[in-house]
Amino acid sequence: MVNIHHSYTVTPSKKTPTTTLSLSLCDQLKLPNHGYQLYLYTNNKNHSPSLISSTNILITSLSKTLTHYYPFAGRLTWIKPKNHLQLHCNNKGAYFLEATCDDTLKDLLGSSFDSTHDVQKLLPKINYDVPIEHVPLLVIQFTKFSCGSFSLAIAMCRPVLDGSSASNFINSWAKLAKGENLDSYLIPFLDRTLLDSKILNLPSRFQHHEFSPPPLWENCSNNSTHLRKNPSFAIAMLKFTKNQVEKLKNKANNNENKVRGYTSFEVITGYLWRCVSKVRFEGNWNQPTRLTTLVNCRKKLNPSLPMNYFGNATFPTVTQICSFDDVVNKPFCYVVGKVREAIEKMNDEYVRSVLDYIANQKDMNLLRDRFYNFAQRNGQFGDNPNLYVVGWTNFPFYETDFGWGKPDYLVPGIDNSNGIGKVFVVDDANGDGFYVTVCLQPFHIDSLKKLFYEDMEIITSSKL
Repeated sequence: MVNIHHSYTVTPSKKTPTTTLSLSLCDQLKLPNHGYQLYLYTNNKNHSPSLISSTNILITSLSKTLTHYYPFAGRLTWIKPKNHLQLHCNNKGAYFLEATCDDTLKDLLGSSFDSTHDVQKLLPKINYDVPIEHVPLLVIQFTKFSCGSFSLAIAMCRPVLDGSSASNFINSWAKLAKGENLDSYLIPFLDRTLLDSKILNLPSRFQHHEFSPPPLWENCSNNSTHLRKNPSFAIAMLKFTKNQVEKLKNKANNNENKVRGYTSFEVITGYLWRCVSKVRFEGNWNQPTRLTTLVNCRKKLNPSLPMNYFGNATFPTVTQICSFDDVVNKPFCYVVGKVREAIEKMNDEYVRSVLDYIANQKDMNLLRDRFYNFAQRNGQFGDNPNLYVVGWTNFPFYETDFGWGKPDYLVPGIDNSNGIGKVFVVDDANGDGFYVTVCLQPFHIDSLKKLFYEDMEIITSSKL
């Protein structure tokens, strides 16, 4: 249903430095694959460009953007023996794919954008079977629908940047597409040595449980064991309205005396952890579970990183291990409090200790494998009792206007590398709350959708 018509290699419009860029220790932690963002623009008769004109605008402006963000036009390479990654700024370019779809956007994705299979069709396919030196760091697929709507899928290599840097890059591209000049805060700061443990020279003084093995399933039934060894995945897209989030905040805050009330992200994350644990429950209330999330540490460091720092400055953090009984049956403020504890510990001292911990690793592949793929080595291929929540909130992704209006939807591109139990939290385009995209095994999806709204009424109305 989606046909690729043309593929272009896009290089910087002006001469850029040909050099080798050292990646930071935070960059080194990431897997050398791609994260996806899918922007959906519904048909607007006043702002619906032709495929040819829009492709020309996007490619020309992308070329100008890469002049500033020239590392994105380079390639990664491995450095032995520690399996560190290095970025060669060699101007090999980004890839741009031009596609059409005979269906309408509504026909392809339905009304809820839950269709995992159909979302995949709008994402660019990347070949990881070739040497890493041949894998582009940035791949874009622009798809025009028969109804006049279109999608823009952006695949960005994870060791190169995080959400904050991605936001700056995409908004720079959009500004240049409209013929505007870049503000100073959008000109990337490319020196990644600020996150170099050797310069910071502080000892590792904490136990870093975020790199320890996560809990696994205990006492599973034979049927569940079979499903977890042979999992497929599906996604549920759920909506938190502003009013619902405020009710959850009030519920969590009323049970505790705190200087600062819980944030929207904390109550959403705690609520999702509770719901997902409940739908996964199989009779063992002692089943251990933990939650992982990422914290943008640009402002956590002293001195702070420049806000235009281009690279990864988001670090993983984990809650203490809890039981399903703790997460599901204790007062709501308990689980939200565990989320806050994990986030608040990420201060300057702790982050610098993380950097020193990473620097002392003899083989980065072992650390990456331990952090991302531990369950796959223990017979639980992709499924586990934990949750991994990524926040895409407070970034101006919905300002991504290339001249034909702002996007109506931002959908995280979920693929097999994301893993079952991963969640994205995204602002609503109209400012009325948040969307969450939850990746679970298919047999859990309907139960989650039902429980999500039922439990919200129970929690906000109960005295617990």
